[in-house]
Amino acid sequence: MASATVNVTRYTALFSGVVYGWYHRRTLQSEHDKHKLEHAVHDREVLVNQAKEAWKRNQEAGKGDSIVTDPEDPRFDLEKLLAKYEKDS
Repeated sequence: MASATVNVTRYTALFSGVVYGWYHRRTLQSEHDKHKLEHAVHDREVLVNQAKEAWKRNQEAGKGDSIVTDPEDPRFDLEKLLAKYEKDS
């Protein structure tokens, strides 16, 4: 049979291990959440930069020809639009 001192030591070690495990998991989870947030922010910044670059390219490409593609616009010219589509394809 185990003495009272041995039982107290066993249960103290068990309780200490459970508390340490709980605290350690909480620490690891918070670090993981921070890393996940930083990764999401970085991905969003990359996407925004790519969109800005694509927008700039489209604006620069569109400056050469002033073709209006909106049929509601009074400056719309169907012949110019069709000629542009034929040239592009």
